Amino acid sequence: MPNQGLKELYIDELKDLYSAENQLVKALPKLAKAAASDQLRQGFEEHLEQTKGHVQRLEKIFAALDESPKGKKCKGMEGLIEEGSEVMEEDFEGSLLDAALIGAAQRVEHYEIAAYGTVRSFAETLGESEHVSLLNEILEEEKETDEKLTELAQHINSEANQAGEEQMGEQRKAEPQKEDRKKPRRVA
Repeated sequence: MPNQGLKELYIDELKDLYSAENQLVKALPKLAKAAASDQLRQGFEEHLEQTKGHVQRLEKIFAALDESPKGKKCKGMEGLIEEGSEVMEEDFEGSLLDAALIGAAQRVEHYEIAAYGTVRSFAETLGESEHVSLLNEILEEEKETDEKLTELAQHINSEANQAGEEQMGEQRKAEPQKEDRKKPRRVA
């Protein structure tokens, strides 16, 4: 069969995504707990439920292929989640922490958008129309999540910037005023 190589690659990529989604099911509650903004927390909680649905859709595809979804660990997602964990370990607070969390979450979404776009294309080439439909649903949900994060970021980034400017102003007030001494000019 001429498509056997592509089909093996397709299955391998699906296993990678299955691993990625299951890693996210474990990571999203931590992101939600770390979020300072109620909107961001709610967004992470909603995406957790969506991600569980992605796992179920992938399981349907594996069942149709008569393949096991297990056997591969997505190292890309592992790295992205590790970076997100590092953000939570920083001493960021409030809107600054939320801005950092959004950045980490959007990197995850962009990774998933690329991966689902690839497997959807493979499914189309392989004539797996039912798979294409399921993968397209997931892909659209990932794009919507990314758009929601972008909308939240606009507000949260402004808050983080304003808080940072206020903090800098307070630090300037707290610093002792230095005498304005004239520095001697150097004449050439």
